[in-house]
Amino acid sequence: MLNVMNHLHHLYQVIWQSRPLMQAAEAAVERGLEGSGLTVRMRAVLEILADGGAATVPEIAQRLEIKRQYVQLMINDTHDAGFTEAVPNPRHQRSKLIALTETGQSLIAQVMQREKELLKRIGGDLPDEELEITLRTMQQLIARLKSATEEKAP
Repeated sequence: MLNVMNHLHHLYQVIWQSRPLMQAAEAAVERGLEGSGLTVRMRAVLEILADGGAATVPEIAQRLEIKRQYVQLMINDTHDAGFTEAVPNPRHQRSKLIALTETGQSLIAQVMQREKELLKRIGGDLPDEELEITLRTMQQLIARLKSATEEKAP
């Protein structure tokens, strides 16, 4: 019984430590964006586009796992700043693709390089095997929590 309770306590701690982890990560990202003209949300859009190429607003929303309407506001900000542009979509005449401008491409490349340097400083000495286990565990917990909440939805 004690072993089960200990296991549940550790599982609870793993899940709840994700919040301070994300808050610390967001604060670090914000510090790294100072003077760039980017917000954390704008940066997320640019990263999605840098990683996967031009995409529609619904595709970006799906990748970020947030509502399309909120992504549209984020896209408006990146567009107004000159980091993205709407381009024709060969798959759909009315649904434009959102693409990085040269300025956006250059900026997100610089931001991501600075972030990689930070990661190297703070975690370059962490054992790769432990990181792989942590990543797999987090992915499993996310999938299981999503599944559990979907089961209860009406």
